[in-house]
Amino acid sequence: MQLQDSGVQYSRWDDSSQDEVSVAVAAVSSTEEASSWERLSRKLCSGKLGVAMKVLAGMATFWAVFILGYITGYFVHKCK
Repeated sequence: MQLQDSGVQYSRWDDSSQDEVSVAVAAVSSTEEASSWERLSRKLCSGKLGVAMKVLAGMATFWAVFILGYITGYFVHKCK
């Protein structure tokens, strides 16, 4: 996915402390549509669904490491 045209314009108002920045990015043409993996990734990693997925992934990772550590600790400290 390549951007066709992008530009950033910066203008400072005279005698004012406010600045104005505008960014213009051209959309990808219809012939360069995103692949199904990119669409799936965009849907699962953004918005409310993306936040929920990241929370679930974090919790799953926490419990996986916790259980792995518990099992490892059991065998390391097991009395002979």
